[in-house]
Amino acid sequence: MSTQTSTYADLVHSLEQDDILEKFPEVIPLNNRPNTHSTESSGETDNLLDGYDEEQIRLMNENCIVLDWNDTAIGAGTKKLCHLMENINQGLLHRAFSVFLFDSDGKLLLQQRATEKITFADLWTNTCCSHPLCVDDELGLNGSLESKIEGARTAAVRKLEHELGIPPQEVESKGEFHFLNRIHYMAPSDGAWGEHEIDYIFIYQLRKGETLTVEPSTNEVRDIAWVSQEELKQMFADGNLKFTPWFKLICDNYLFQWWNQLNDLNKVENDTKIHRMM
Repeated sequence: MSTQTSTYADLVHSLEQDDILEKFPEVIPLNNRPNTHSTESSGETDNLLDGYDEEQIRLMNENCIVLDWNDTAIGAGTKKLCHLMENINQGLLHRAFSVFLFDSDGKLLLQQRATEKITFADLWTNTCCSHPLCVDDELGLNGSLESKIEGARTAAVRKLEHELGIPPQEVESKGEFHFLNRIHYMAPSDGAWGEHEIDYIFIYQLRKGETLTVEPSTNEVRDIAWVSQEELKQMFADGNLKFTPWFKLICDNYLFQWWNQLNDLNKVENDTKIHRMM
């Protein structure tokens, strides 16, 4: 880890609840949160969002879960607030999830993010990556890791439908989620935007003989591909293809090991450690 990133990690580590709420007054403390998926826009013109897709601008009002270093929820912060690099550079951190969905033959579903996306547009990535929202059923109300995992899983089912058109009843009946671990990383996107997340990593496996309805939203997903390990490695070798930073981090450190253990994930799932990659 370089001195620069160590300094940043030290900054994030030093921020306690009161520091976060003082430094970022737009964060709504946990006890006062609206418990709604989104905060209504003020209607004021926002130059930072000029020219972006209307639906993607609307989604920037979603209420993410603002965290401290230990993955403790501090309050609700809008997606816009949490993804501005000026806030990330000051240590603002939020919770996320990433799903790696495998069919019964061991092929992984990838998506290429839509051109309309405000962050990391047009990049290839894992099946679905988004954020639990600061609402009761996605927050992990009692603060235990188990409840936070369940909240992230609930968010994953919601977003698999929103982004890829996969019906929740199919997700619940045709396969199984496995929680692997949590990674903590920071990555700039374009210009004003970036990511700084504690990311809950899930593998979802379809049972033998089962298939899913996949009907991607064109506002969220530009393309999809079902790939084998070898096909994914060939994609990485293609200089014309670009990938999200979290996807590359997970692939470089874990994915191919997990892929080889799909028949028995017991030895690699339910890791309670937060893996710092910054």
